[in-house]
Amino acid sequence: MVKAEQEREFNIVTEPTTAEQADRAAVLLKTAKEAISARVFGQVAVIEQVLAAVLAGGHALLVGVPGLAKTRLVETVGVVLGLEERRVQFTPDLMPSDILGVEILDESVGGERHFRFIPGPVFCQLLMADEINRASPRTQSALLQAMQEGRVTIAGETYPLPHPFHVIATQNPLEQEGTYPLPEAQLDRFLLEIPVGYPDLEAERTMLLATTGPAEEPARAVLSAADLTAAQAVVRQMPVGETVVTAILRLVRDGRPETTDLDAIKTFVHWGPGPRAAQALMLSARARALLDGRLSPSLDDVAALAPSALRHRMALTFAARAEGVTLDRLIQTLIGRLG
Repeated sequence: MVKAEQEREFNIVTEPTTAEQADRAAVLLKTAKEAISARVFGQVAVIEQVLAAVLAGGHALLVGVPGLAKTRLVETVGVVLGLEERRVQFTPDLMPSDILGVEILDESVGGERHFRFIPGPVFCQLLMADEINRASPRTQSALLQAMQEGRVTIAGETYPLPHPFHVIATQNPLEQEGTYPLPEAQLDRFLLEIPVGYPDLEAERTMLLATTGPAEEPARAVLSAADLTAAQAVVRQMPVGETVVTAILRLVRDGRPETTDLDAIKTFVHWGPGPRAAQALMLSARARALLDGRLSPSLDDVAALAPSALRHRMALTFAARAEGVTLDRLIQTLIGRLG
């Protein structure tokens, strides 16, 4: 009390503590989550994981059949978070320059010629890569540097991307003809691979009535890019208990045939998750805790995010495919060991 009176008397400005910053961020994020849920029905876990991926400073891959509001979700997230959003529809004839940009030969009034760079849609704060597996590997690889380094190199020149920068891609798991599986190196750039399933009965009823009536109320911005950047800084300052750190390390190392004592992993997993999986779990668990208004993550956060953090960072053996063993089953076995 005395300290507060002294600060008021002498006009002392003190920096807010991490707890105070977390409280402010949690209030904004709760409002943002409610605003997104008002337009995307029956996808509570998906919305939570997408926000966790963005809060953690990473990218997300949404996997689901058509008609499950994946595009609507990404567009709404961009508006609610106050981000400059662009969309690229990936097709087999899409070229890297269609995403990154291109240099053109420009002639000035005086007759001098020089090259001028025209930025592509990647120069935004939220890039929606719609049906990313429809583009060729050459075009898919155009995003590798952007997703990892936040910059692109064109004709020997490096151009920084806006900050923050996030990619949310969608993928249809049903169609195989005319698609190109994402290479492992690119899959690893996605912090989380999030499955999008069908809504339950009540959510589908709400969606049916809300989307077939009069014009819907458009999404509104709840955060700004500066607010999001501040929240991302809070996530990296949040304390993590030793129990959670140990659980993440155990989960990741038990998923590798070389370091596990589980016979099922040794038999059915060709290669397991690398260190980036542990980083993804650490950051996204913190983000999930902040979304829930907590200052520190728990084992429940790790268990909830483990499938999305590990699924695209593991590969099955031929024996597993022959016996019908799935990665989700193996990951649940790993989660069950956390206690």
